[in-house]
Amino acid sequence: MGSEHVVQGGFPMKANAGNATILALGKAFPHQLVMQDFLVDGYFKDTNSDDPELKQKLARLCKTTTVKTRYVVMSEEILEKYPELTTEGTPTIKQRLHICNEAVTKMAIEASQACIKKWGRPTSDITHLVYVSSSEARLPGGDLYLAKGLGLSPQTKRVMLYFSGCSGGVAGVRVAKDIAENNPGSRVLLATSETTIIGYKPPSANRPYDLVGVALFGDGAGAMMIGSDPELVSENPLFELHTALQEFLPGTEKTIDGRVTEEGISFKLERELPQIIEDHIEGFCGRLMGVVGYDKKEYNKMFWAVHPGGPAILNRMEKRLDLSPEKLNASRRALADYGNASSNTIVYVLEYIIEEGKKMKKEGEGDGEWGMILAFGPGVTFEGILARKLAV
Repeated sequence: MGSEHVVQGGFPMKANAGNATILALGKAFPHQLVMQDFLVDGYFKDTNSDDPELKQKLARLCKTTTVKTRYVVMSEEILEKYPELTTEGTPTIKQRLHICNEAVTKMAIEASQACIKKWGRPTSDITHLVYVSSSEARLPGGDLYLAKGLGLSPQTKRVMLYFSGCSGGVAGVRVAKDIAENNPGSRVLLATSETTIIGYKPPSANRPYDLVGVALFGDGAGAMMIGSDPELVSENPLFELHTALQEFLPGTEKTIDGRVTEEGISFKLERELPQIIEDHIEGFCGRLMGVVGYDKKEYNKMFWAVHPGGPAILNRMEKRLDLSPEKLNASRRALADYGNASSNTIVYVLEYIIEEGKKMKKEGEGDGEWGMILAFGPGVTFEGILARKLAV
């Protein structure tokens, strides 16, 4: 590939000229930490519900999701102020958006500030903003409120991605990559922010699939700084974003279904989603890997930053691609620590990839230079980026 890099003496590898790089990562969370072991009793208490069968089902789901902890915006104070959120059939979209719009902006600002601090350059150097969320709806959008909250220049060029679901984070990286590579010298702030309040509902036997979301999803925000040709004196590139690919699978648009209703957003995930991903993942990865002349024999020589939509998806990917168990460690850790936080989660996975790389280096082991950044969302849509690890 003609890649220029230096690995002797611990120096970071050099990105190819013109290719976008991830320069910094940041994250933020609401204050409420939920322990999975206590979720069932708390959820049924908060929603004034008492259905033993649904309670048992949720308890089983809480174990199978492998989630240990999550952060959530929902609190006792919110439920006291808006008790109608726990009442079946009550129009609450206005109340939900009032809570969500404020919450996602706050978290996005905090994640962005953490990212900018790690980046090490002034906010005035940010030229573009890409904002991703499936948890708010308003005009002007959250991109403007984020720009205002960070004190960005009014000339900052903004792009907003709404309702991309779990693939939104990697979609945002793809868009930021294109902007950075087509605007020399630009620095693109990507921010994602999500909260489950937009779809919070009491348990119902008519909506058993809602319990999957209760057991799986979490809240939070993530941020990345992306730019080409990093200034190595002041910037520390983490990953080079080599090639991006997006595909949707015709005929699967109902597999991940979301609708805005008077009671908030209702989501429904079909059972066959993990199987659909398993059936198509090898071909999708092959198209990305072919760019650098890799084939499936190289799977275990690469790093894998996969959005953890749920354990079934990770398990099926691992089996189909014959990955060594440790290859999806970062994804499984992110799922355990934060739940499926929708578009944000890929930021948490990439942080764990870096952390595990440092640990392996300290122990005298190595991981692949090349790797995959992957997510799956409504469509069904596959988002993927072939990347190089630049810093360990």
